[in-house]
Amino acid sequence: MLDPKLFDDLSRRIADGMPRGLSEDLQRNLRSGLESALARLDLVTREEFEVQQAVLQRTREKLKALEARVAELEAAEER
Repeated sequence: MLDPKLFDDLSRRIADGMPRGLSEDLQRNLRSGLESALARLDLVTREEFEVQQAVLQRTREKLKALEARVAELEAAEER
């Protein structure tokens, strides 16, 4: 999940540019809207992404080795 401080910081920055009377209420509404919008996205953490990237790399290496082995066996079979 995304860091809640991200929502607080972003909503505070936007609200700081607004007139003072609106800023606190607007900040709460912005934070709520941001959380809602981002919750609907299919996001993963950097750590999860890197783990899956490593799994994919290992899978590609195994596939390459298997393709080479199949080519060797097919060549031996033709002889």
